[in-house]
Amino acid sequence: MIYSLTGTIIDRDDDKVAIETGNIGYEVFVSKPMEYILDSHMTLFTYEVITQDDHYLVGFPTKLEKTAFGMLISVKGIGPKTAIAALGATTPEELFQAIEANNVSYLKKLPGIGPKAASQIILDLQGKLVSTRPASNLESYQEARLALKQLGFKAKEIDDALAVVAKPNQSVEETITLCLRKLRKSS
Repeated sequence: MIYSLTGTIIDRDDDKVAIETGNIGYEVFVSKPMEYILDSHMTLFTYEVITQDDHYLVGFPTKLEKTAFGMLISVKGIGPKTAIAALGATTPEELFQAIEANNVSYLKKLPGIGPKAASQIILDLQGKLVSTRPASNLESYQEARLALKQLGFKAKEIDDALAVVAKPNQSVEETITLCLRKLRKSS
């Protein structure tokens, strides 16, 4: 297995980049190719996909994103291309937060993830992500969700608002304030 590639980004496309290392150029599928700067020197953590019909590398700028990818492809019905597309529309932290908060509506907004897949992701991964990110983010998200429920908002409205406004390292008060603004605009 190839753990990582360190080299120079020599080309990029809609869904992949080319990284040259040791006079060899590797084509690597990535979640957000336009964020890679041509002629920049960097390390990509990689995952090698080998199937009966395919053989390719998927690359990640951080170990956390590689972990998120690995967890997504462990879910029944989620393949590497769906996982990489989903990561292109979110961050690992936001993904983990949505899974732990049982936020199906957030997951359904990701490319290639429908209602069944979103429910399967939550079923398979909920409770297994605690060690991958700080507990304070999950706790503040859940506290904000509970407070908004006590104010009389419906769970779906709260989840939709939280999917838009909740960010990592945000205080409970900030999250509630931003959600209340969003929920008031919606009504």
